[in-house]
Amino acid sequence: MSEPSMSATALSVEGLRVDLHTPGGVLRAVDDVSFAVRKGRTLALLGESGCGKSLTAQSIVGLLDPIAEVTGGAVHIGGTDVLTLDHAGRRELAGPVLSIVFQDALTALNPVQPVGRQLAEPFRIHKGLSRRAAKAEAVELMARVGIPEPKARYRAYPHQFSGGMRQRLLIAMAVALGPDVLLADEPTTALDVTVQAQIMRLLSDLQSERDMAVVLITHDLALVAEQADDVAVMYAGNVVETGPVREVFDHPRHPYTKGLLDSVPEHAVKGAALPAVPGSPPELSAIPSGCVFQARCPLATARCADERPRLEPSGDGRATACHFTEELSRA
Repeated sequence: MSEPSMSATALSVEGLRVDLHTPGGVLRAVDDVSFAVRKGRTLALLGESGCGKSLTAQSIVGLLDPIAEVTGGAVHIGGTDVLTLDHAGRRELAGPVLSIVFQDALTALNPVQPVGRQLAEPFRIHKGLSRRAAKAEAVELMARVGIPEPKARYRAYPHQFSGGMRQRLLIAMAVALGPDVLLADEPTTALDVTVQAQIMRLLSDLQSERDMAVVLITHDLALVAEQADDVAVMYAGNVVETGPVREVFDHPRHPYTKGLLDSVPEHAVKGAALPAVPGSPPELSAIPSGCVFQARCPLATARCADERPRLEPSGDGRATACHFTEELSRA
């Protein structure tokens, strides 16, 4: 993790809302999500599966499914609200300014094109390089991300690489043009622990070289603790807590964050029940009008059912959406 700095904000998400159009009606999947990440730093978007993390990332890069629609908010990169750009504007940003790494490299890579050609394409499109020059850049990039014998494997196809090597290739494509902002959507989920560590070390090295802002999307608490500088905790499409990772993990101010951290079996006793947050997240069709966490919260009162808490900054680099932040701060 990098040391805190006063570097400029590279990505700012403000009040983002995403709706899903389903046969049963319109469902709000991302609701008033806000966070920011500075240049050279990593912000982890943390939460259970289905909380809206990936939809948030897809909204930022403009890769939403047809049934999904951004209905509000702004996403600023370098002073530009990318949500207002047309397809051509988005295409200009993709690669040199904004890029994404997906968790499943086998589906993200084109299975009928050699990997080298796929790596060379950004250099030809955005830099206007010749075929030979683009190939040289691609081979150099393959070597940089740890692909053995890159010249020989330039013409190999994605299925001829292991899962870890394919993920390295996907990262190479994402960072080829030195983007200002990189979104990493659970980039190590399908990999074993050893390969996970290698991939995250590679991402960290590339981030340092290029001073990128990275948004790491994950549900892995240990990965967040090791890799991120800041964290935004999501629940049921809402951001419920943000702040520096060490401070949030040491002193959580939202009951959901505390429940997640208490669920880590650090001191588990054989035969005893593992601690867990009771219940399940609400269905999108049944999001309560008050606090989204009220059904699972040990502190919930009538106020929580009537009034949804806003994500309020506390003046120390942290923000929480809870009516009982002060009580948790003193706990």
